[in-house]
Amino acid sequence: MRKPLLLGALVFLFLFISTPAQTPPAPVSDLEAIDAPDDAGNQVDLNWKPSPDETRAANPVIGYQILTAPAVDSPFVPIGTASFGATSATAKDGLKNGRPYYFKIRAYALDSSFAESEVAGPVVPQGSWWNTKPAYIRIFIWMALVVAFILYNIFLAGKKELYIRPIGGINAIDEGIGRATEMGRPILYICGLGDAAQAATMAAFSVLGRVAQKTAQYQTKLIVPCYDPIVFSICQDVVKGAYLNAGRPEAYNEKDVFFVAQDQFPYVAAVNGIMLREKPATNFYLGQFYAESLMLAETGFEAGSIQIAGTDQLIQMSFFIVACDFTLIGEELFAASAYLSKEPEQVGSIKGQDWGKVIFAGLSVLGVVSVLLENKIHFFGFFKKLMINE
Repeated sequence: MRKPLLLGALVFLFLFISTPAQTPPAPVSDLEAIDAPDDAGNQVDLNWKPSPDETRAANPVIGYQILTAPAVDSPFVPIGTASFGATSATAKDGLKNGRPYYFKIRAYALDSSFAESEVAGPVVPQGSWWNTKPAYIRIFIWMALVVAFILYNIFLAGKKELYIRPIGGINAIDEGIGRATEMGRPILYICGLGDAAQAATMAAFSVLGRVAQKTAQYQTKLIVPCYDPIVFSICQDVVKGAYLNAGRPEAYNEKDVFFVAQDQFPYVAAVNGIMLREKPATNFYLGQFYAESLMLAETGFEAGSIQIAGTDQLIQMSFFIVACDFTLIGEELFAASAYLSKEPEQVGSIKGQDWGKVIFAGLSVLGVVSVLLENKIHFFGFFKKLMINE
């Protein structure tokens, strides 16, 4: 029993004595820390020459750890890692703009021994005002072209009347107001169930002002039931201002613009009741609509009303298209105020945006063709490098 134990002890001592101590790795050199360019801040780029012990056979370097501290004499804490062979990294975890930071790189060997580099810094990360990457420069150029087209068309709209393609739903607004006046029946205007900050609701306010001004001129009753309290307050001001601009402030009746309920289906039930009692000649549904869209449109059809709808809700458009006489689809709702007012600023903006769409559509087609034909026609290869590559 003693012989095996003695033999094992001798083998252990032999291995322990004969195995040489592992040498810690050499640190990285020429560590450089600079504020990262073309970013929003909170980042520092680090560059270094790798440890020469990456390629040694015994106990090689297997990775790096990034350390940072707010001062040279403060404890350095790890904020990131870099893999074997790396010569650069971006430090960003926990960094704040406007504060100085110092950095070290710690080289780790296979046996977990390590060596730290010299300190680099201080570096103060800051956000960049201008991004010089080619992709962002191209975006800026195209946006500048669109803005130039818009400004040019606004200038032209002040000199002459610009042609804008007719939209049936917008042309029907004046027809609906005229029909209500001839029949002696009111107009019902609904701004949807969205809040006042949504784009579709803002567009509904714009059209409401136009409709209210016409109803003031024709002495036609305008009923505006509101879902949201803030929308209700704005609608009151819009309608009152329209009556004032029309020169008939005394015709404004504040009871015709009222708050109903800020609950979807109780609101719909109340509005449906108004339709069946008042029998409006024309119903306007402009703004944000949800599951109630078809309920409102079906009730309006039963009341015998002409119905004009507009929304940016994709699913609800299908219900309005089926159940209403005219529908403003998507951005037609946002362009309605320009169509109705004919103001040069608004008409020029619409025209300029249309030209911008034409340019982007053409560039998209040219980009696809350039990818397909870059090896056959030299121009398309050049265009791809100019427009698509980073």
